[in-house]
Amino acid sequence: MSAPAPSTLAIVDAEPLPRQEEVLTDAALAFVAELHRRFTPRRDELLARRAERRAEIARTSTLDFLPETAAIRADDSWKVAPAPAALQDRRVEITGPTDRKMTINALNSGAKVWLADFEDASAPTWENVVLGQLNLASAYTRTIDFTDERTGKSYALRPDAELATVVMRPRGWHLDERHLQVDGRPVPGALVDFGLYFFHNAQRLLDLGKGPYFYLPKTESHLEARLWNEVFVFAQDYVGIPQGTVRATVLIETITAAYEMEEILYELRDHASGLNAGRWDYLFSIVKNFRDGGAKFVLPDRNAVTMTAPFMRAYTELLVRTCHKRGAHAIGGMAAFIPSRRDAEVNKVAFEKVRADKDREAGDGFDGSWVAHPDLVPIAMESFDKVLGDKPNQKDRLREDVDVKAADLIAVDSLDAKPTYAGLVNAVQVGIRYIEAWLRGLGAVAIFNLMEDAATAEISRSQIWQWINAEVVLDNGEQVTADLAHKVAAEELANIRAEIGDEAFAAGNWQQAHDLLLTVSLDEDYADFLTLPAYEQLKG
Repeated sequence: MSAPAPSTLAIVDAEPLPRQEEVLTDAALAFVAELHRRFTPRRDELLARRAERRAEIARTSTLDFLPETAAIRADDSWKVAPAPAALQDRRVEITGPTDRKMTINALNSGAKVWLADFEDASAPTWENVVLGQLNLASAYTRTIDFTDERTGKSYALRPDAELATVVMRPRGWHLDERHLQVDGRPVPGALVDFGLYFFHNAQRLLDLGKGPYFYLPKTESHLEARLWNEVFVFAQDYVGIPQGTVRATVLIETITAAYEMEEILYELRDHASGLNAGRWDYLFSIVKNFRDGGAKFVLPDRNAVTMTAPFMRAYTELLVRTCHKRGAHAIGGMAAFIPSRRDAEVNKVAFEKVRADKDREAGDGFDGSWVAHPDLVPIAMESFDKVLGDKPNQKDRLREDVDVKAADLIAVDSLDAKPTYAGLVNAVQVGIRYIEAWLRGLGAVAIFNLMEDAATAEISRSQIWQWINAEVVLDNGEQVTADLAHKVAAEELANIRAEIGDEAFAAGNWQQAHDLLLTVSLDEDYADFLTLPAYEQLKG
């Protein structure tokens, strides 16, 4: 291992945590500081480029495949590196934050992969950032257990051969970590999460027959993928493991990335293992980028935009074709249902919807898909087992029948659905309830029998903003205005107080969540990410 550079990395305004010294070692912090010095300047340039590109979309109301990278798309000779054994079969992946209980339950879930999430399913409190790292390291050394103080139930890991393979998701490029600074500047959260995890676990994972595997969120261009590739190359040399050990799956959850899927795989080709299709962030990105585009870009209620909508079909089918053309896994979207312990009928209806969704994905050629709850693992597994049988994946299914044009990906008006009053109410309800939990340090939150994360709140507040600014008239004849949003939000706040009682209401962050939702939904200056102003209010 190369000698660490002198570190000026400082821990700022952070309460000491139990066992944090196991994560925040001098050597690990020196590595994070070196990542920051080498790669944050380029990160800053790429964030500025995002703003320039968004301004261009505002002027043109269109997107196209990049002419300057046409040769990469036309060259049929290149493929991504072969998948390592631990990532050959990804037919069911479970997602969730890295708290102690979830770490054990996800690894034990029967899923092939666990997306261990430091991003949208985790509010970035210092405790979540540091102890999440500790939990993963403890899982690899089998020194983790958990006893629920409320129920007395104990949780422990199954044998290694039965555990899911971990694919860790760091924060996106846009978020900084305020508690770790170099020369007075916060370090990008992406480099903190990646750096601490990689430094402590890369060799340990190799010794276990696996490796440091990552999901890369919020990517907006192949240039951002190139930056990640440069980080991987440097990091592997730094700790002395072979080049190509890292594997990355990129979430195609922004509309701009949908036009650069092949280029993203090309930039990461020595380290790429696949692409993933995620719904809520993708829809959020469409609203964000085309918010000035007029009526033809107005999305209906979020729950009316299923993966069978024509423009969503174009996106998912192009993703499968692109991945398989290049030898990469295509991973499908989230089944977010949380089974009810009290209502068997609700479960029956929801399970059938989950089964239909996973049957469709498996039939379309996806190699795997996501679930949010262990009870959904066997349902999704059955859907993929029927198609895959004993094969680990279906990358040999090239989907050469797919022909997606640039306009197909943004044909939002091809969907026969309109915004409704019930949809506005739901956006407000979910927005307030999610933000309140996030401000308490919870990133994955069960709301109305669905597991919601930050992407849910992003699409909710973006739709409110879009409907107001596009002067949308709802199914009941009312126009969406700031006054109507205020009225619905006030009613929801009163309903929550009645539902949980005055004492619980006063103990929560309900007024703060209400105010923050309205701020980001009504401000003329649209915030790029809800989590940026929310992070300023997050304690810890």
